[in-house]
Amino acid sequence: MSDADFEEKKAAQVSVATVNSAEDNYEKEVQTEALYVDGEERAKIIHRLTAVHHNGDEEGVFDKGAEFLFDRMAVLPVEEGIEILKATVKDHLRDENFPAVDMDRIIALLKGAEHYQGGDRDAYELDIKIEAALIKYHSPYPEVRAVCDPFDEPAAEIETIRMYFLGICWVALGSFINQFFSQRQPALSITSQACQILLYFCGKFLARVLPDRGFTFYGHYYSLNPGPWSHKEQMLATLMVNVASAAAPVGSALLVLRMPMFFSLEYVRFGFMMLLNLATLFLGFGVAGIVRRFVIYPVKAVWPTVLPTLALNRALLISEKRVSINGWKISKYRFFMWVMCASFFWYFFPGYIFKALSYFNWITWIAPNNFNLAVICGSYLGLGFNPITTFDWSIINYTKPLVVPFFSILNNYIGVLMGAFIVLAMYWTNYSNTAYLPINSNSVWDNTGTKYNATRVAINNKFYEEGYKAYSPPFTSAGYILTNGAALGIHTLALAYILLTEYKMLWGACKDFYNQIRYRGRSNFESYSDPHTRMMAKYPEVPDWWYLLVLVLSFACAVAACAGYPTNTPVWALIIVIIVCTVMLIPSAIIASVTGYELGFANLIFIIIGYMLPGNGIANMILRQFGWDMDQQTESFVSDLKMGHYVKLPPRAMFRVQMLAVVVQSFMTVAILNFTIDSINNFCSLTQPDHFTCAYPRSLYSEGILYGIVGPRRMFNDLYPVVKYTFLICFVAVFPFWLLKLKFPRAMLYIHPVLLLNGLSKWGQAYNLSEYTPGLIAGFFFNFWIKRRYETWWTKYNYVLTSGLSAGLAFGGMFIFLTLQYTGTSLSWWGNRVSSAGIDGAASAAKLPVPESGYFGPSTWG
Repeated sequence: MSDADFEEKKAAQVSVATVNSAEDNYEKEVQTEALYVDGEERAKIIHRLTAVHHNGDEEGVFDKGAEFLFDRMAVLPVEEGIEILKATVKDHLRDENFPAVDMDRIIALLKGAEHYQGGDRDAYELDIKIEAALIKYHSPYPEVRAVCDPFDEPAAEIETIRMYFLGICWVALGSFINQFFSQRQPALSITSQACQILLYFCGKFLARVLPDRGFTFYGHYYSLNPGPWSHKEQMLATLMVNVASAAAPVGSALLVLRMPMFFSLEYVRFGFMMLLNLATLFLGFGVAGIVRRFVIYPVKAVWPTVLPTLALNRALLISEKRVSINGWKISKYRFFMWVMCASFFWYFFPGYIFKALSYFNWITWIAPNNFNLAVICGSYLGLGFNPITTFDWSIINYTKPLVVPFFSILNNYIGVLMGAFIVLAMYWTNYSNTAYLPINSNSVWDNTGTKYNATRVAINNKFYEEGYKAYSPPFTSAGYILTNGAALGIHTLALAYILLTEYKMLWGACKDFYNQIRYRGRSNFESYSDPHTRMMAKYPEVPDWWYLLVLVLSFACAVAACAGYPTNTPVWALIIVIIVCTVMLIPSAIIASVTGYELGFANLIFIIIGYMLPGNGIANMILRQFGWDMDQQTESFVSDLKMGHYVKLPPRAMFRVQMLAVVVQSFMTVAILNFTIDSINNFCSLTQPDHFTCAYPRSLYSEGILYGIVGPRRMFNDLYPVVKYTFLICFVAVFPFWLLKLKFPRAMLYIHPVLLLNGLSKWGQAYNLSEYTPGLIAGFFFNFWIKRRYETWWTKYNYVLTSGLSAGLAFGGMFIFLTLQYTGTSLSWWGNRVSSAGIDGAASAAKLPVPESGYFGPSTWG
């Protein structure tokens, strides 16, 4: 570029001081591809981009996003760039997601031109401007730059009639299918990826057939067909459908409370069901709005799990120029379609034709009746020590290896591996009689090695002490003991760790929340300066009092459900559960936003309520549902809000569609529950001919009896006393990690104590290394090796690849279910029997036989 050309370009800029300066000057439908500048190739890439921009060189591509960044980089003063890089080091030196190679380059740049690339000042200044422009005008994370734009198009049509029509239809249909089939074995569900594909084709169809007719309301014209189906319409509809992408968790609890084989409560009818459903869902929605400033606005809150959805949205709806990426010229749309089709057809093998490919416990085939081999290497009974455990994407993707950062996968896997050796040590030493039981089971057993019969210790849903003394204390496997201890301790560890490492951000967010309440006209975005938040500041905000009003209404529904019906659930206990969960949600959501792993509250709430309300199984079940739903729904709503933040959806539009989706799902859930209970013969019976056996409600009922009626005091004080001390042990253990991170920030950067303990908590839940080893291998290959070696390819295709694999799996699973499994069509041959033929497949064998006395454990209990 000549000096004259450069000055002409510079003069043409209206303003380059902010991200918002010249966004609306670009054409509306040009493909946007985030600019990624890679180390030694920086000068060559910028030269090539310049040549493409002026000469149209077909070897490169100079798209809208690259042009936007290049224009700002070109006029960015070097002095300002240096200040930006200094702030970046201060803010991201201890940031696990910030690329280490970029941090090393920034540190080298800050040492001065004389120490950089042999004193080449031109290269020095160019690299400073590139790094600073990417951070100031886009994102410091290549993952985010891969799936969103550095600019916005605020004039785009978003809240259209067709968007609401499709959103409501698919929320209703998704709720119906997911809730209706959730109690069948095997269950059927429409995943969020499948919904997004179906939304895309429906949106394109309506854009083709609807007439451009409409009406004017308050000065705005609303057309049935305002033009092509846009990526913002698609994303807003996706946020609606995400609410219904899984069966409402409260549905199983309502079945447990109502069905005759469980608690059999007569008052659990439409009114109570609606109150409880609305209370739990809106409680999570309201809390999500309150914690926005903790887990959405901060730039460190990447939310890795939402990035594939954004990548799929772009692949489907934003056209792109054909360009060679590491020799690959296929578009993201075509790549997605080919991967989805391949995944669809491949799933017929592990899902139906050759099921041994799913849980590939090939080591146990050598000696299927060898107990020790099954315990060590088995995929069902055992611990899963096996280098190749599956060829099934549903299992490989259990840890989302192409989505979450590799450091998260590695930390979690190390925790799981450590847990395997702890479980082995407990089992082989017969710690707390665990050798009389399967090594890794989530079931509860009596002292004869039989599944615990919870009905023998309860009469009329109250603890029956004489029956308990005559029967047995509850025993759990070695894996489940470890899970209980780790799952309890992880919450104190997470809370302490986030308070120590993120105290500045937490204090700033608290001050911001206070100032927002004190100064009504103050913007929510005023304290945040990253470009995406500044772009969102263009839109009218959702005031905090809107979300507070939702919380008040949800609490009123909760009180009406608990106090207006004979639930024996005190309101003070409900308040304590909400307070505890709100406090724990902040560190949990912060960790999920950075690492991609969520911390569940189920075990914590069960135990807290068990100590607060001993012998009250119904209250335990209801309050546990509030705690569990509050965690699940809040993090789900927050991640959806982050997607809208990346795509630049108006906040009030997101509020409206999510509120509407919650109402629609609530009515559908209650209607479907009543329909299935009243219409399906022998519903929830083990002999139900269509397999509506309610497997999860049965497990939930047993847990409710054990934790709510028998109570955690009898379990932990008498049988497993060490578990109750894990709160304190884990709280103390966090301080050495914190001190080491302060002393050696770069050396300890990728060591995350919460993720290590999270790995320990994964045992005893019918999962083992078989689910985690394939994720580690896939994560290393894609999110470490390819990302570092072929980052341009990774940026373009990685998230599209995982979306295509998951979408094909979802459609393949639905097709097999509807055409083969539901009709009872089976394929019986060696490849479908070998995995479960030996001891590993039985999944109930124990190391030691029950003693001659007929029982193990203590001779008396109370």
